[in-house]
Amino acid sequence: MPTRNLPDDPNLDHLRKQAKRLLTAVQAGDPAATALAAEFHPVSTLADAQLVVARSYGFPSWPRIVHHLEQIGRYTRSPHRQQIGGPLDTPEQRADEFLKLATLHYGQDDPARQHAARELLSDVAQSNIYTMVVAGELDAVRRNLSQAREEGGPYRWEPLLYLTYSRLGAPNQVEIARLLLENGADPNAGYLWQGMPSPFTALTGVFGRGEGDQPPHQDRVELARLLLAAGADPNDSQTMYNCGPGCPPPYDDVHLELLLEFGLGRGDGGPWHERLTTAHPTPQQLLEDELVFASSAGLLHRVELVLAQEIDVEGRGTEHPAFCGHRAYEFAAVQGHTEIAELLRARGAAPLDDIHEVYAAAWRGESASVDAALAARAVARNPHLILQAAETGRTEALEPLQRLGFDVNLISGAAPIHRAALNGHLETVQRLVQLGADPDLRDPSYDGDALGWAEHNHQNAVAAYLKELRLRGLRLGTGRR
Repeated sequence: MPTRNLPDDPNLDHLRKQAKRLLTAVQAGDPAATALAAEFHPVSTLADAQLVVARSYGFPSWPRIVHHLEQIGRYTRSPHRQQIGGPLDTPEQRADEFLKLATLHYGQDDPARQHAARELLSDVAQSNIYTMVVAGELDAVRRNLSQAREEGGPYRWEPLLYLTYSRLGAPNQVEIARLLLENGADPNAGYLWQGMPSPFTALTGVFGRGEGDQPPHQDRVELARLLLAAGADPNDSQTMYNCGPGCPPPYDDVHLELLLEFGLGRGDGGPWHERLTTAHPTPQQLLEDELVFASSAGLLHRVELVLAQEIDVEGRGTEHPAFCGHRAYEFAAVQGHTEIAELLRARGAAPLDDIHEVYAAAWRGESASVDAALAARAVARNPHLILQAAETGRTEALEPLQRLGFDVNLISGAAPIHRAALNGHLETVQRLVQLGADPDLRDPSYDGDALGWAEHNHQNAVAAYLKELRLRGLRLGTGRR
């Protein structure tokens, strides 16, 4: 098993330098380097050090990790880094601008972009195969089907990807997709967003959602069924993330029902798993991740859908950081999802241990009397539990968790007050402030405070409270901005 993950957008030169530094450190007797060599392979040459680096990232050999990085380089795209609003002097520039405005790129996907795209539509609709599919120009597409699999446009995508990531609301999308597939388009077409090893496929584009809660394609069901029937692999890791732990509620199960119908959890994982090997989850891991997520979120129907497959209820899937290695039953029992917990126990899930009993008491709002050692172990096992409480509006759990030693100002991507504000949990935000949470604390990714997070998601009641809090602070001279 890998001890660490490759960074996003990994670089071969960086890994070569790691190996050289490791060799030097081992020769100098550095304890950490010698321990790494003892775990993976004795080091006396640069080739040995390269093998250790590869194995430490979960690859069996240096050639295998080199091949992996070659695949990353081949499929990496960064559409979110494409500039909008550049010169529009030539037809090519106007066509590219249209495509950038009309499609999701998983950066700042402002809906206003689609309005701007429509202003360019009449000028660029038939510029090339990519604008044709996005604009819904059925007859024009028919005349250009020899280009059905050509990569191009601003993102170097196949036409099918521009169609499935388009949010223009154009007509003829299903029929155009069918024509593309019948003329050689790849149903497993996709790209690696900024080098991350979870492919953004055509299916991913159809279902949308994700951390920015991007909208699905208007024809998501018909397009998804068409892609799956044409051979798209249902073990689609990014779709599972974007429609699961990677997006805010509310949830529906349309994507899961379709993927299960076409074989999610079975097979070899398809072409993307073959390309990315150990960096890409297996079909079974995807199902286990879904069970853990659904149990944590209290999604009974999803749990039932997954349990209908052959699955180990104790499985921890990819052990995604969001789940801190917990089992599905631990989440269900701790968070009071009783019906789910009973289902999992009936399938053989092991009972809670002493730390999870402490969590369960806190989640019920009980300040359990525990010794300092047990409390410290509870915090160390899952310091993010207070983030989960804030995100789900479990106001009653906040003070018991703080008494155990959980930090109300913990930042892991965001702070508890940011998560509560984003989801509109006014009472939770108020209780966090009472417990010492700093409403002016800024997150490292977007440099936003709690008010910014509330306003971003149009949580007006929370925003009004935070504005009043800021005004009171200014009146009292506390220095709040």
